[in-house]
Amino acid sequence: MGKLTVAALRAVLMIVFVGTLFIQALMAWVLVSGSDPEDGTLPLTAFRVATIVGMVAVQVAVVCVGRLVTMVRRGTVFSHAAFRYVDGVIGAIVAAALVWFTVTAINAPGQRDDPGVTLIMGGIGVAILGVALIVLVLRMLLAQAVARDVEAAQMQAELDEVI
Repeated sequence: MGKLTVAALRAVLMIVFVGTLFIQALMAWVLVSGSDPEDGTLPLTAFRVATIVGMVAVQVAVVCVGRLVTMVRRGTVFSHAAFRYVDGVIGAIVAAALVWFTVTAINAPGQRDDPGVTLIMGGIGVAILGVALIVLVLRMLLAQAVARDVEAAQMQAELDEVI
């Protein structure tokens, strides 16, 4: 991975992380300060809490991807230590899907006249879970690569003994 690519990815990750912190702080301030303009038409408090939790999921994914980028840069990504971060990304994606399903459920009563919106939102939640499955498949590929790397190291050690 090139230095420019790593720098650009780190910049994007940092911007996303700071942005999620800003959104969380804003949502928490509105909840704590009592200046919530909730008029009863929408359950804004529930949406704000879901937003805060969703931002935590994004932050976990950002930190895990950042650690994986560091491992790629150092050439240590094909190790058992990488699984912890890949599992973190998978967990964050599943958590984001659960938050999205929660938002869909909160929004559903207001969509009685147009249930298609709720179906579309549910479909988006399923798509988010699909992304988690894709990352799970990539984790399995990583596991195969790590196993092959270990096997190659063992074969090299045996060859060194013979020579």
